[in-house]
Amino acid sequence: MTASADPNSDRPQRVLVTGGAGFIGSNLAHRLLREGHHVVVFDSLARAGTERNLEWLMGQYGDRITPIQADIRNDALLSEAAASADVVFHLAAQVAVTTSLVDPLDDFGINIQATVLLLEALRRRPVPPPMIFASTNKVYGDLGDVTLDLTNDAYVPSDRDIRDFGIGEARPLDFHTPYGCSKGAADQYVLDYARSFGIPTAVMRMSCIYGPRQMGTEDQGWVAHFAIRALEDRPISIFGDGCQVRDILDVSDAVAAYIGAWRNIDRIKGRAFNLGGGPSNAVSLRQLLRHLEGLVGRPIRIDTSDWRAGDQKYYVSDRRAILEALDLRRPIDWQTGVAGLVDWLADQRGFRMPAGTMRETQEP
Repeated sequence: MTASADPNSDRPQRVLVTGGAGFIGSNLAHRLLREGHHVVVFDSLARAGTERNLEWLMGQYGDRITPIQADIRNDALLSEAAASADVVFHLAAQVAVTTSLVDPLDDFGINIQATVLLLEALRRRPVPPPMIFASTNKVYGDLGDVTLDLTNDAYVPSDRDIRDFGIGEARPLDFHTPYGCSKGAADQYVLDYARSFGIPTAVMRMSCIYGPRQMGTEDQGWVAHFAIRALEDRPISIFGDGCQVRDILDVSDAVAAYIGAWRNIDRIKGRAFNLGGGPSNAVSLRQLLRHLEGLVGRPIRIDTSDWRAGDQKYYVSDRRAILEALDLRRPIDWQTGVAGLVDWLADQRGFRMPAGTMRETQEP
């Protein structure tokens, strides 16, 4: 890495964030801009809410942002954006399992083809800059071989090591659904370009990230989706029995991990990390719904449907590797983080919180 591209130098860096107007991308861009860097936001703006996120960033930071509205498969524009970047955070993706089942070819193009195009653009550089890639816990498949017990509306692993620490990076990869295949293949391409071509890359296999600027839908961003439906007093659809468990992570903690990976890229290049809230932030859908009921001050109506393809009954990230590598802070506890998300959504959507809610009684 050249001195001019040193992530720990005082010189402002030119940062390319693909998917930079999305939920995680806009939060990451905000942190980078706040630190004084110039950010190129490369985004198609196809997802609902992304235009608003970009307007918010532009309103705060003006000409320190270069927006590029384009499909991530546009090789010419992507190569041009990558040509002058000191670091690339690759978050642009097709993000829903359900969409991948409807149109596997589109899913392939966005998640695999575009990732390889970006890697090739970086490989053409005399000194390739770092690239941090947003992967997913879906690379581990449905984890159907993990024996589970049902306790307090939540699945819990029978194996004590998994129960205490979660799923580690040594877990064999097992791609399910076109989405799992496309993200998993891209994950492996990113790691192999470090091995084969010396590009300093790292992979974040994310669990469920939530927080402000998340415009959740039934197919993706379920924490925000549940919160929005609860605020609107509308029923929530659950696929399966609602006892499936995820370790949820506040977006500010996810952003800290991405920036930590960049700053430590010389030590961690070529490695993949599981990124989630860990066992202390593991929660089932039904447990989260009970918490939301306390926050909004009324019961939530639930509709149930069959399990979806590739659904994991349990996934919790083993945080030991990423903590050792990046020295991250203790993550925000999920009860506090979800309450903050509900507050943000209520403010954005003009909802007045009912008197006597859990959130209100927690205020000093």
